[in-house]
Amino acid sequence: MLRDPFGREVTYLRVSVTERCNFRCRYCMAEKPFSWVPKENLLSYEELFAFIKIGIDSGIRKIRITGGEPTTRENLDELISMIHTYAPEVDIGLTSNGYLLPAIAHKLKRAGLKRINISLDSLETETLHYIAQKDVLSQVLKGIEAAVSAGLSVKINSVILRGINEHEITTLFDYAKEIGAQIRYIEYMENSYASNTISGLRSDKILETLSRHTPFTSVSSIKSGPANLYETSDGYRFGTIEPHRHDFCATCDRLRLSAEGDLIGCLYFEGAKNIKEAIRCGDTREAAKILAAVVDNKPEKNLWGVDTNEVSSRAFYRTGG
Repeated sequence: MLRDPFGREVTYLRVSVTERCNFRCRYCMAEKPFSWVPKENLLSYEELFAFIKIGIDSGIRKIRITGGEPTTRENLDELISMIHTYAPEVDIGLTSNGYLLPAIAHKLKRAGLKRINISLDSLETETLHYIAQKDVLSQVLKGIEAAVSAGLSVKINSVILRGINEHEITTLFDYAKEIGAQIRYIEYMENSYASNTISGLRSDKILETLSRHTPFTSVSSIKSGPANLYETSDGYRFGTIEPHRHDFCATCDRLRLSAEGDLIGCLYFEGAKNIKEAIRCGDTREAAKILAAVVDNKPEKNLWGVDTNEVSSRAFYRTGG
């Protein structure tokens, strides 16, 4: 069992397989040139799996594959299959922008993928083009259709930006409900790699808009990771993710592993320890020590505040933010 100094049991590992992304979303990596880390700098699937096994043996019960955009790395199903074969009981998820899913969703499902979170910030071609800085809507919708068709549990992640897509709060809600996917409205997390021309809409404003569209109640007794859940009268559930909330970190159960081997205790902070050398030398004991050290140094909370304008220096695209 992995338990941090604040009594939180750590059972969830987010594994980034690449920092590359085929979008340039304004809230993530708007100005970063299209480039890539040399392949030799990245952990191979076998090396990632070697550390994942240590995590599972130590108490990790949920794995989420992230990026960058994880589907830009070839043969992603191989890593998923390794994990599923080793520990079929582990919940394997994926976070994706959906663009490349039409060709691979069924293959990922067969490999052992159980669930997928797909980013969809607009249902308007021009608006999504503006956010992603690429014409992507039709292909993303096909990716969502492919994920649903493959039998994956689908969630829709939407970042609501002031003056850009806030008029689509209810449209996105209706779309997600129609396809049987839970929508989660994610508050924009201020970071130094994002465009300085955007600002996010807080969840109270989002919920206020939704309340005029459909009645709902809080489902506070249900734990769903960092999400606050709500339910409409007909049983449809949706969520908000609010990193600015004072108690957001109180139940944090996750670590993040970058594609280059940085093991990260908190999305907000830069502090990390690297497991690459230990894994490449086959020193599983040392890798396990690094894992324990990162858990022991896990911060109590981030510095995004309800009443502050704190900005994280971390590059989320490297850590599956």
